[in-house]
Amino acid sequence: MRRKNILIVDDDKDMLKVLRMFLADDYQVTIVDSGKLALEYIVKHTPDLILLDYMMPLFDGPHVLEIIRKREESKNVPVIFLTSVTDRDKIMHCLQLKPQGYLIKPTSREDLLKRVREVFEK
Repeated sequence: MRRKNILIVDDDKDMLKVLRMFLADDYQVTIVDSGKLALEYIVKHTPDLILLDYMMPLFDGPHVLEIIRKREESKNVPVIFLTSVTDRDKIMHCLQLKPQGYLIKPTSREDLLKRVREVFEK
């Protein structure tokens, strides 16, 4: 059985390593450190889930999600924001884009795996 592919997008390289470690036992994990690289990746590959940081240079998370949703090939890919942004207005803006979740960093391995499994079970 094919392992589900999770694309993690975060400009914090240490966070990418931690998240990969959290998920690598159960999933195929691809990491990129910018929104631009995420968009380049999804042109060639369709991940089963995207974990997306909010605050990144050039293309922030909401902008990346807007582009993902406009592309026919990626519009149905589930996206979970995984970010340290706690500003209510920014969270509301993200939720208007209809992600499958919004988790605040740092998150525990258990909480992350629980949310990922919930998305895959739908």
